[in-house]
Amino acid sequence: QVQLLESGGGLVGPGGSLRLSCTISGSAIGISAADWYHQAPGKQRELAARMTAGGTTVYSDSVKGRFTISRDNTGNTMYLQMNGLKPEDTGVYYCNADVIIAVASVKNYWGQGTQVTVSS
Repeated sequence: QVQLLESGGGLVGPGGSLRLSCTISGSAIGISAADWYHQAPGKQRELAARMTAGGTTVYSDSVKGRFTISRDNTGNTMYLQMNGLKPEDTGVYYCNADVIIAVASVKNYWGQGTQVTVSS
C-alpha cells in the first residue's frame, strides 16, 4: 500500500529554518506533481507551494521568497525548505502528491501532516 510519509516539522524561533520531507512508502515509480499545504490553527488548509510534473514551481504570496519546493533525484521525495520563518507560518503542513503507481497509473495521496511551530 502506498503512503506519503512526512517529517521535518518542529519548534523553531522567528527567522529560523526547517526542511520538510515527503517520501513515498510502498511500491511506486515516483512523484509526478506535488503540493505543500499549510493549515494554521483554526483556519482552512491553504496552498503554500506547488511543483508541477514539468518542474514549474508556484508559491503563495505569503511564502514567496522564503520557501522553496524541490524534488530529489530519485523522484521519490519532495522537500519544502522553509527559511525566514514567522509566527504566522505556525500550523500543520501537508504534502499532496500525484504518485506514479505504474505505467499510465497515477493516484493522488495526502501525507499525514507535520507540525511546525514558530515561537520565541
